[in-house]
Amino acid sequence: MQRVSGASVLTATEFEILRHLASRPGRVYSRRELLELIRDYEALDQDEKTINVHISHLREKIEDDPSSSEVRADSAGRGVRLR
Repeated sequence: MQRVSGASVLTATEFEILRHLASRPGRVYSRRELLELIRDYEALDQDEKTINVHISHLREKIEDDPSSSEVRADSAGRGVRLR
């Protein structure tokens, strides 16, 4: 992880995920929907799991305590949201 003056540097993908989540806090985005928004192509089923890795890295970079994150999976398993 890169840090600039104590701040984490987000990858382009992490930034795009955060941008979409922050644009509508509380809205649940499916993994497929987020992938299609950030990658501009129709996501395949196997691609959907990669969003979990990006979300995990994003949590590590922006949260003081990633275990009680503002970026979280929806409790019903429908997708990801920013609380």
